[in-house]
Amino acid sequence: MKSPKPTVSQDLTEPTTRRVFIYGIQDDNGSDIQNFSLDLTPPPDVIFRTLPGTSEGMNVLGIVIFSATMGIMLGRMGPNGTAMVNFCQSLNEAVLKIVAIVIWYFPFGIVFLVAGKILEMDDPSSMGKKLGFYAITVVLGLVLHGLFILPAMYFFITKKSPIVYIRGILQALLISLATSSSSATLPITFKCLLENNHIDRRIIRFVLPVGATINMDGTALYEAVAAIFIAQVNNYELDFGQIITIR
Repeated sequence: MKSPKPTVSQDLTEPTTRRVFIYGIQDDNGSDIQNFSLDLTPPPDVIFRTLPGTSEGMNVLGIVIFSATMGIMLGRMGPNGTAMVNFCQSLNEAVLKIVAIVIWYFPFGIVFLVAGKILEMDDPSSMGKKLGFYAITVVLGLVLHGLFILPAMYFFITKKSPIVYIRGILQALLISLATSSSSATLPITFKCLLENNHIDRRIIRFVLPVGATINMDGTALYEAVAAIFIAQVNNYELDFGQIITIR
């Protein structure tokens, strides 16, 4: 028998779903030909679907809880956990220096991102006016919350001047204003609280990661206003109940 090679190729009426190839195998004397058909069916389309309650993002809260538990266990181990503690401290110092270098380049990247979005707009003047009112609303809300409500709570709880405390974390506030990220500001906040406000290192290491992950009152204020702004841009009227639900 000779090696099989296709002599005839024939497609069915549905080329996108099924295809048949007919092979002819010839004997040594060339007198008898046997046909064999090969039916090729393409693989089914696989659709990946995210189930309700699942998320593709990073589980930051789980990382914080694991890190807190690991820190407590290392503290209870005594001398046996010293090597791991020293490694984590060295890693933390290295990350602080890396973040300090990267932060200096953030303003350049933000400028180019904003410029790219402006060039994509069909009517920059009309959209700019809407964005202006939106930005004013968000800034006024953040100023009211950050300069009046939070200092008042600090004064009534600690009976101390909030101005001194704010002066100590002024660098962290400026960095957070430029980056709009609690995680990126975390190393600078750690440094300001430790060196300027003289807060206990153990309290800082526990409170700051949890606060940066859970206590996002400024982000909640911004996102509520952003949802209303997006609805207005798309000419979607929100009733009183929907606004209360967003808030």
